[in-house]
Amino acid sequence: MRPLPADAPANLRPVLNDLIEAVRAWRAPEAPTPIYACVQAALPSAATWPNTVLLVSDLNILAHSDGVHWIRQDTGATL
Repeated sequence: MRPLPADAPANLRPVLNDLIEAVRAWRAPEAPTPIYACVQAALPSAATWPNTVLLVSDLNILAHSDGVHWIRQDTGATL
């Protein structure tokens, strides 16, 4: 990631630096991060979230999106 341009407004520099550091941490996490949780009835569209993981809280399972379906991690079945 490139440093801030020299002509970046001085009053925005602290905020921009914080944003840059947040993006760096997101791109290369150094610790576990929270996972999105929802009930099965409220699952978002799998097509909108390909290659992502969530917790299906009412079933107490993880599921991942293959871009078409949410796939249960315990059985491999679709939700």
